[in-house]
Parts: sequence; C-alpha cells; structure tokens
Amino acid sequence: MSVEAPASEEQRPPVEGDGDGQGPLVDVEHLKVFFPIKQGILLEREVARVHAVNDVTLAIDEGETLGLVGESGCGKTTMSRAIMRLIDATDGAIRFRGEEITKAGRRKMAPLRREMQMVFQDPFASLNPRKRVGQIIGMPLRLHGSKDDTIETRVGQLLEKVGLAPEHINRYPHEFSGGQRQRIGVARALALEPRLIVLDEPVSALDVSVQAQIINLLDDLQDDFKLTYLFVAHDLSVVRHVSDRIAVMYLGKLMELSPAEELYTKPIHPYSTALLGAIPIPDPEENRSRERLVVSGEPPNPINPPSGCVFHPRCPRSTEICTQVEPPLARYRGGHLAACHHPVSVSADEIRAAKKDPSSPLSAGEEMPSASDPDGGSAPSS
Repeated sequence: MSVEAPASEEQRPPVEGDGDGQGPLVDVEHLKVFFPIKQGILLEREVARVHAVNDVTLAIDEGETLGLVGESGCGKTTMSRAIMRLIDATDGAIRFRGEEITKAGRRKMAPLRREMQMVFQDPFASLNPRKRVGQIIGMPLRLHGSKDDTIETRVGQLLEKVGLAPEHINRYPHEFSGGQRQRIGVARALALEPRLIVLDEPVSALDVSVQAQIINLLDDLQDDFKLTYLFVAHDLSVVRHVSDRIAVMYLGKLMELSPAEELYTKPIHPYSTALLGAIPIPDPEENRSRERLVVSGEPPNPINPPSGCVFHPRCPRSTEICTQVEPPLARYRGGHLAACHHPVSVSADEIRAAKKDPSSPLSAGEEMPSASDPDGGSAPSS
C-alpha cells in the first residue's frame, strides 16, 4: 500500500494529504465534536462539555491508508464516526470529494452512503443475530435499489472475496468464529463498491493469529477494489504494516502526523515515543535493554482539558511554556508534522528549518520549537 513520495513543501497547498493534485478524498478542517453534559429535570441546562475532538485538521488521499492511533478516550473513534456522519460535528468542516457534508441531511447523504462504509470493532454486535448472512450482506444492495434476482449472486461473490464459502449464505452470525464474523462485516461494507472504508479497530477483538489474516485480507481487497482506508487502532504495532501515514491523537488533539515507517524510526512527539515504547519486543533481552520514555499518570479529564499542550501534565519534557501555550503543528522535512515545544529525534538544523503548518489548531500559539537542545534527545531542564 505504498503511495508516491510527498511533494516538496513549496508544491503543497495548505491541507495535508492532497497526493494527486486533485484534492483529497476526505478533508477534515478544524473539526470539533463536543458532547454536552446537562443537568435538571424539568428544564435541562448545559453545565459542561466533553471535548472529544478538539480542532483537528487532516486529509486522506484517494487509495491511501491513514492509521489513526491513540489511547482509549483520545477521540479517534469519535472522529471516524463524525467523518461517516454517524454523529454531528460541533464545529469545523468535513468534505468528501470536495463536497461539504458537515451538516448534510439524510437526503443529501443517501447517495454518498454508497461510497462511504464502515467496519465496526465488535464483529458480533455489529451483525443482526436474527438475520442470515445473505440478508445481512444483501441489505445495502436492497436499500439502494438492486434487483432481487441479482442480490444472491452478488452476495455469493462477496463471500468468496472475503474468504468464505457461498454456502454460508444461509447461516446465522452465531455459527461463525470471530474472524469469520469480521469477514462478513467486511463483505457487507464492500457490497456497494465504496471508495472509503472506515475500519474502527477491526482486529482488536480477535486473536493475534486471526488479526494477521484479517489485515492481509484488507490489504488484498484494497488493491482489488481501489479502496481508501481510515484504520483506527489503539496499538501502533497493528497499523505499522498497513498504513501509508499515521496520525497520533491525544485528548482530542492531533499530536503527530507522519509517513508510517518514519514514525517508527523517528518519532518526534514524546507521546508517540511513549506509545512505541509500550510495544513489546519478542526478544526478552532486547525488550529489557531498550530505552523508554516513561509517561506517568492517567489522561486528564476531557471535560476540562489542560491549558497549553494537553499532554504536559504527563510529559517528562514539559517546561513552563508547555503549560501556557498550545504548540502549533510544526512541519519538518518530509512532511512530518508534530505539535511539541520540545521535540525528540530531530537535530537543531531540522528544528530551525521547521515551519508552522496551516493545519495547526486555531488556538495554537506562534511559538515554534527551540533549537537550544541540539540532540533533540535529552529532556530540557525545568
């Protein structure tokens, strides 16, 4: 799932992810999704808001796989559902093929549903236990006007595509294993030949051996159907081999956006470094001897996010500026973006060459990272 090398900084328009010069397939601009908390019996009033997604800008190219990772509660699933218009955005813009869909109603979204599909995390809960496989996969075709005499043939073809037998068409979901149920969910998502599939932690509920099978299946299907994926996961090891780029979220904010392999070899944000350090290495000696960036504590309350950088209460490199000023997304060489006042793994020259990216949050300050820590590796003094 390789993509063309990123264009130079001078050639790129403001929004990340435009690849072929014709604009991205999905374009999210300063997206906010807040959930109101209300009190009262007869007269409810809003007393607070959960900041699930807070001013995120990114884009997904046609044919690309964008991995979206972070701890539980970071807002990645909320953002994926907002892109699918399963929940409403509080502010910002969502565009699909250049068309504004942020506030689109059911009538406007109906034809776009053919092109935007989703595979859910739990392969059992997402399938109707009272419906046979043929009915589950055939329902999207029926809703979009396919003739009944063609649906069964199409369902059989889809079952074969995902590695199941056509005779499974009359079975119920409980008769399948977890991996097979997820294959049914993938077949249902493929039924209308979409351009975008949002994969919401599609392998997290499966055994490790089955995870590899499903990931390989998704890889093959992307090539066969020319698909674009948004792959949501909490485990960086899962998205490594399937993603072209990886976006790292924390407490509703975008922390880092990078070409996939570069994130693993050169993470710039301390949070990304901590996530990579949590991935176990099979060799016990190597696992014990490697350096880790230790992050203590729990994520702050999303109802009242910290000022400045939202990661500063847990960051071992935090200084006074981190508590007061939200860092902008700095663009480093190769299109690597990171929002950190004290980046790691970058030289003083790379820091001096970095520029504030236009996709930075509107609330971010103008202060760029300091090149006073030339090795980019040791924590600054407090």
